[in-house]
Amino acid sequence: MTVADPLAATAVPAAPGTDTPVHRDGVVRAVQIGALQLEAGGALPEVELAYETWGSLNADASNAVLIQHALTGDTHVAQGHGLEPGWWDALVGPGKPVDTNRFFVVAANMLGGCYGSTGPSSSDPDGRAWGSRFPFVTIRDSVRAEARLADRLGIRRWHAVLGGSMGGARALEWGATYPDRVRHCVVVAIGAYSTAEQIALAQAQLLAIRQDPHFRDGDYYGGPAPVAGLGLARRIAHISYRSEPEFSFRFGRRGQGAENPLEAPAGAASRGRYQVESYLDHQADKLVQRFDANSYVILTEALMSHDVGRGRGGVQRALASAKAEFFLAAVNSDRLYFPDQSEELARALPGEVPVHTIDAKIGHDGFLTEIGQLGPELRRKVFTL
Repeated sequence: MTVADPLAATAVPAAPGTDTPVHRDGVVRAVQIGALQLEAGGALPEVELAYETWGSLNADASNAVLIQHALTGDTHVAQGHGLEPGWWDALVGPGKPVDTNRFFVVAANMLGGCYGSTGPSSSDPDGRAWGSRFPFVTIRDSVRAEARLADRLGIRRWHAVLGGSMGGARALEWGATYPDRVRHCVVVAIGAYSTAEQIALAQAQLLAIRQDPHFRDGDYYGGPAPVAGLGLARRIAHISYRSEPEFSFRFGRRGQGAENPLEAPAGAASRGRYQVESYLDHQADKLVQRFDANSYVILTEALMSHDVGRGRGGVQRALASAKAEFFLAAVNSDRLYFPDQSEELARALPGEVPVHTIDAKIGHDGFLTEIGQLGPELRRKVFTL
């Protein structure tokens, strides 16, 4: 496969007066990367990765940037040629800190996801959905798959790899696994490994899905989806994504509309909802309409496995050979990935690495909503050519 092939699917006719095809920004593409042996054992016989790009790769491929999505995120980082806004529009685009007039931005859907990359809902070589037979994958597995995508695109070394939350875990793993292929590594709102508490919160979400009677051990395709379990998992997760002060300020103890939480004429199950309950219901309803329960399980398991020091003699030894310039940031109100974890990561890195602060009252999700706060420092320290 030539370097140009992965982009050909969305190329439009040449610009007037030139022989150069114009590629559409922010449009999903896919590329086959071959069979992949997995860290925990087993293999996938043929892996496809879905991805989007913005901007143009320069002649020596030195302006490439990889942006990693969070747990239920997708590849649509910035708006591009379509009408759909991106989830980091404040950071990525023409004239933005990650200026797509200067940088070639790539975002890949993680292995095991449900937005085009090979995952549980994908067909196996016999044409059946993988379902319960989809293997356990780790953050490290996905990074190895992404390295093959980079090879297909002709990118030997990223100018920067960056991400927040699970995307930050993938960025960090890039810095440790491929030290010669990352110039700048931006890790936001996550530490060097998942803690016992984070694993515990994740386990409750997984059990919510697995105990849904429609889950059928993951083989529910062609029948009712386990939307109740997935919705409950999202409720559990979303509580940790936001902060208590935000919940108190936005909802307090108020009832939802005309509903009265203290009226239950037909028993406790018939009472009205508090506003915060309605909010969690809304977040659950949104997710079950766009996400696959099996992918939620696979990606959550991968995030539980996150430990950059695993098999490498611990975190400090694993990062001792990292060659990237690290940029770390934490959300000061985060109660899922505490700022202390970012500080611990900074101490494990070679040299003096400061931890930048995102000042946000909403909690962990501040890495999405308030990412613009990092713009000036990212321009100064990372996104210069």
